[in-house]
Amino acid sequence: MGRMTRRGFTVAAAGMMSSAMLASGEAGAAQSSGPEPATAGSELPQPPPGGTPSRRREFRGMWAATVVNVDWPSKPGLTPERQQDELTALFDTAVERRLNAVMLQIRPTADAFWPSPFEPWSEYLTGTQGLYPGWDPLSFAVREAHRRRLELHGWFNPYRIANHTDPGRLVPTHPARIHPEWVVPYGGKLYYNPGLPEVRRFVQDAMLDAVSRYDLDGVHFDDYFYPYPVAGRRFDDDTAYARYGSGFPDRAAWRRDNIDRLVREMGERIKRRKRHVQFGISPFAVWRNRSTDPLGSDTRAGVQTYDDLGADTRKWVREEWIDYIVPQVYWHIGFAAADYAKLVPWWAETVRGTGVRLYVGEALYRAGDPAQPAPWQDPAELSRHVALGRGYAEVLGNVYFSAKYVVGDPIGAMARVVKDHYPVRVRPPR
Repeated sequence: MGRMTRRGFTVAAAGMMSSAMLASGEAGAAQSSGPEPATAGSELPQPPPGGTPSRRREFRGMWAATVVNVDWPSKPGLTPERQQDELTALFDTAVERRLNAVMLQIRPTADAFWPSPFEPWSEYLTGTQGLYPGWDPLSFAVREAHRRRLELHGWFNPYRIANHTDPGRLVPTHPARIHPEWVVPYGGKLYYNPGLPEVRRFVQDAMLDAVSRYDLDGVHFDDYFYPYPVAGRRFDDDTAYARYGSGFPDRAAWRRDNIDRLVREMGERIKRRKRHVQFGISPFAVWRNRSTDPLGSDTRAGVQTYDDLGADTRKWVREEWIDYIVPQVYWHIGFAAADYAKLVPWWAETVRGTGVRLYVGEALYRAGDPAQPAPWQDPAELSRHVALGRGYAEVLGNVYFSAKYVVGDPIGAMARVVKDHYPVRVRPPR
């Protein structure tokens, strides 16, 4: 089969979404049984007869993307009150669906959803980068999530600067304009160069500002490290490689070391500030194909994180540099190139014997999409995913992409998961 691009595989992050998906407005209200009281410190009720056994602790999360207003706010320029109402509605739906965690994207494109001293206010709040939105969204989000007994994990994209290649469109005080030598245009976007130590330190500092100032439960990275390959384009890091790449067998090894340093150092710096704050990453689910490496998964993916993104995700787990990993296993059971039923056991084996918790990323957005194959037209497909994962002791939960599909649930796939597997709310693992 031909090379499958990441776009053909998954729509895990908003920047890679089709324009049709990005044009979608707010989803309608979901049908649910209503919120339940938290049960911390008390005996958890038992599920009804015929339901799946209820775990005392299980991670049940959803991603809420802010880049290009995918999930929230529904569009830029809304009043603070409207933005707050939309966010609390998402949180309320998470409670109704008996979830217990939200990964809220608070640094989508080298910007901020809090008053950061490092980077400008996000344009996705007001429509104008750097413009004060009239409130502190992150402070509000933390408070309202915790009121509902939801964990709030700040979702950061480390290196993406903009979904265009014109630095002149950035606010004049943007670090990318002050330090143009940090910037690499590639594939229609601007990125910070991961090969520069000063960039690595800067992006860590920018993200850690939120950790220091807010009561976040976790720091969450998505799947973008070095950018996904674009046919016919080359990521121009020649100068950095010439300066810092000596001692490595090739550029790929040097790039992996750059991302290794980002991950290891970020984990260490988080723990020095607040030991209780979790550090997790949600990578593309294929580390390497078995045909490339005998340690790899039984897959035939066109993208391998180790080779194409400079992301040695297996190493991060084995070295225990992170607290949890959420591989984006965004394919159905039986998919020939990347079978859900083969990837989940591979990841279970990968985390086995480590202190790293495994949660599985789920492609809720595919359920009912007419462009997807037959398994995704079956409302029970995702429920089968959860049931399969529960057969492995290492699988401690699931995270659903994305919030507007948790709300809208076009064919009832999320409702089926709740009915089959989430009879009551439970606490996240610790």
